[in-house]
Amino acid sequence: MIPNGFAGVEAQLWLWMVAMIRPGAAFLAAPVFGANFVPLQLRLIIALAIGIPALGATNFVLPADGLGSIEGLLMVGGEVMAGLALGFAVQIGFSSAMLAGETISNAMGLGFAGMMDPATGQQNPMLGQFLTILATFLFLGVGGHLALAATIVESYRALPPGDAWMSAESIHGLVLFGGVLFAAGLSIALPVGFALILVQLVMGMLARSAPQLNLFSVGLPATLLAGIVLLAMAAPVMGDAIVGVVRQGLEESRRIATGG
Repeated sequence: MIPNGFAGVEAQLWLWMVAMIRPGAAFLAAPVFGANFVPLQLRLIIALAIGIPALGATNFVLPADGLGSIEGLLMVGGEVMAGLALGFAVQIGFSSAMLAGETISNAMGLGFAGMMDPATGQQNPMLGQFLTILATFLFLGVGGHLALAATIVESYRALPPGDAWMSAESIHGLVLFGGVLFAAGLSIALPVGFALILVQLVMGMLARSAPQLNLFSVGLPATLLAGIVLLAMAAPVMGDAIVGVVRQGLEESRRIATGG
C-alpha cells in the first residue's frame, strides 16, 4: 500500500513530463539550445524549469485515460508541433548567417576550406562558421535566449495544452518566413560579396589585357586579401544585419505563440 504522502506522486510526475514537452521541442529546434555541445540533462532541466510555471498558470488536467490514449497522444502531438514551430522560427533567422558565410566563401575562393561545426557535427565553410559564432554571441548579447523562454511561456495562453494545434494561417506564415533565410543571408553578404565580384572583374580584365599574367597566382591572393580587408571593414554593418534577422525570427516565434 502506498503511503498517503506519496499518493499523488505519479500524477505529479506525469504533469512534469507534459510540462517539458513543449519547451524541450522548442530547444531541440532553436539555435544555441539545440547544439550538440549542450548536455541533454541541462536541456531537460531548463525545459522543466520553464514548463512547470507555464503549465501551472493554465487549467490543464491530464486525460482520464492517460497519455497512452487517443486524447493523450493528440495532446502530446500538439505540444511537440507547437514547440518545434517556436524554435524553428528562431532557427530560420539564425541560419542566415551561415548562408551569408557560404556566399562570401564562394566569392573569395574559400569554398573548399571547411571546418567542423561543434553545434551540428557537420563540416561547414570556414567563413560560415565564423559568422555563426558571431551570430551566437549577438543572439546571447541581445537576450535572444531570454526572449525565446518568454515566448514559450506566453504560448501557453493562446495555445493551451490539449488545444495547441497550430492554425493553417500560422503554418503558412512560417513557411513564407522561410524565404527570409535566403533574402537575409544575401543582404548580410552583400557588402563584401559585391565588392569581391568587382575585384574578380578587375582580375578578369587584367587577364585579358595581359595574357601572360598568371591569373591563378595573382588573382587568388588578391581576392583573399581583399576579402579579409572587406570583412574587417564591413563587420559592424554585418553584425547589425545579423541582429536584425535574429529579431525577425524572435518576432515570428512570438506571432506563432500568440496564435497570429
